[in-house]
Amino acid sequence: MPKPVRPAIFAAGVLAAALSCVPAIAGDATFATKADLGKALFFDTNLSTNRTQACATCHDPAHAFTDPRPTAAGRAVSMGDDGTSLGDRNTPTAAYARFSPKFQRLKDGTYVGGQFLDGREPDLAGQAGGPPLNPIEMGMPDKESVVARLWENPDYVTAFAKLFGPETAAKPESAYAAMTQAIAAFEGTDEFAPFTSKYDRFLAGEAKLTDKEELGRLLFFSQQFTNCNQCHQLHTVQPAKHETFTNYQYHNIGIPVNAAARRANGSKAGHIDRGLLDNPAVDDPAQAGKFKVPSLRNVAVTAPYMHNGVFKDLRTTVVFYNKYNTRDPKRLINPETGAPFRDPEVAENIATKELTHGPALDDKRIDALVAFLKTLTDRRYEPLLAEIEAEEKAARQAAQAASEKK
Repeated sequence: MPKPVRPAIFAAGVLAAALSCVPAIAGDATFATKADLGKALFFDTNLSTNRTQACATCHDPAHAFTDPRPTAAGRAVSMGDDGTSLGDRNTPTAAYARFSPKFQRLKDGTYVGGQFLDGREPDLAGQAGGPPLNPIEMGMPDKESVVARLWENPDYVTAFAKLFGPETAAKPESAYAAMTQAIAAFEGTDEFAPFTSKYDRFLAGEAKLTDKEELGRLLFFSQQFTNCNQCHQLHTVQPAKHETFTNYQYHNIGIPVNAAARRANGSKAGHIDRGLLDNPAVDDPAQAGKFKVPSLRNVAVTAPYMHNGVFKDLRTTVVFYNKYNTRDPKRLINPETGAPFRDPEVAENIATKELTHGPALDDKRIDALVAFLKTLTDRRYEPLLAEIEAEEKAARQAAQAASEKK
């Protein structure tokens, strides 16, 4: 078994002596900027208890900054550094996260912004500071222990002194804060938000949408025929450059429990994920079951879907939304299970106004919306689309075969 991490006790004099041994930094170019340092920290597995997990483990750049690792719950939730702990929510993409405003309550009572699905951290730096100390994620016991790991690396000692000032090392609290700021600086770079999708190229006149994609685009932005833009549109003028496809507000859309994930992570019977109401800054029962509207950037390559990863297929999510506008019993069936969509985990506070806007969609329009959503995939991830489409096709065929046997 790996040795437990012992909290480090820091004394300003000891750290000052350590810093005095660091070579002169005037010519150091290893980490020229805070973002450069943040990139190294983002990939550093030494910042977890067993030295097996980094930010990039659950936010893999090769998979649109989501977690591709399979677990007992599929890819619905992530496994921690201890090799056994599983979360209860799907890991959101870190791509385009920099555009989320700070968590706040507007004058009309609407909550908006923040990081994590419940907005419990106001900004990227706050988000970066959470996972290292989360016992079911990176599992470090305290900030002192994290900083002790930082100081194992002489290049980090040099870089922190250079970029944040030598006094940063005097206290673990300030060093830890500097670490989160560096990671936030990296997450604020264009590596996370390149805006290179086919949709962006279409706006720039560099690509042409297929007829199906164009129909999906028209439906998506329609004020009459769909409810997509009620929540997944930031800019009010279309076409808009640098649209993030979320208004960063919070809604309860009636997502059912992911029973497989709950069985796998050992949640206590009766546990309810209250979403926004679990944010320490929120005490209004009317916020129960609400989660932050996610960006749809790279949505086609970031399965599974919803806050708990309950749906595996992008088309299933569109079918789920459509159930609020149809009376056809066949349209109330989850195509992944062949059974009706299950009841919401939190039945109160459902966003009926937003969800029931527009008529029911037929298969042609559902497929068109899915086709348009695929155009929101950044160029670097477009090769993943064919692989994912093959997986989705196989899953649908398996579900259909299972349904026919019943």
